[in-house]
Amino acid sequence: MKKIILGVMLLLQTLYAQKIYATFDVYAKESANLAFTASGRIKKVYASIGDEVKKNQILAQLDNNDIKALLDQARVVYKYAKKEFQRQSKVKNLIDASRFDKIAKAYESAKAALAYQEAMYEKTFLKAPFDGVVFFKDIETGDAVSGMMLKTVYKVQSKNARKLLLYFDQKYAKDVKAGDLFEYKVDGDDSVYKAKILKVYPQVDPKNRKITAEVLTDGLKVGLFGTGYIYTGK
Repeated sequence: MKKIILGVMLLLQTLYAQKIYATFDVYAKESANLAFTASGRIKKVYASIGDEVKKNQILAQLDNNDIKALLDQARVVYKYAKKEFQRQSKVKNLIDASRFDKIAKAYESAKAALAYQEAMYEKTFLKAPFDGVVFFKDIETGDAVSGMMLKTVYKVQSKNARKLLLYFDQKYAKDVKAGDLFEYKVDGDDSVYKAKILKVYPQVDPKNRKITAEVLTDGLKVGLFGTGYIYTGK
């Protein structure tokens, strides 16, 4: 019943709406270029082109034995600094204030040093920023990377979620709004698709005097293009 009602509403909208021509390109809803921000040599490569990955899944890692050793050392220093701080805190009123301040400072310094080493260790792992699929890889075991000269080694995009970027004439700037119906065809495909406009970008492209709007969909290949009509509800 809900589908019938929705279909009737869309039909009425197309019957009484202003019809505005638009072209569009297909993009992944989410896409990221990934690079190591630390320097070192690649120890292990876990993901290849076409692999589906989960958020925070490790894609590759650097040889990090030296950094791991520094991290372990920082953990030991922090462990004993914390114990000493807790021990002296219980008798704080019985000891010299300057001595307690030194103990507290040593504890805070150890905590900060541990946090720093944990961050450095974490940088030796390259992780997926979201659930998606790998569509670019330029890295092999043994490669050297530099955190000073960032190089994209992986590109990840959402597996199925897509966004269409629509382009329509600036003279319709006041007419097109979020929620308007977009009816479209992908180039080379006779199927007709329908979706609601998610957002209208606030600026006009000075090169072609076009305004951009965004529609969410799924399943289409990134890089495809097509044409359609926006029904403004007028």
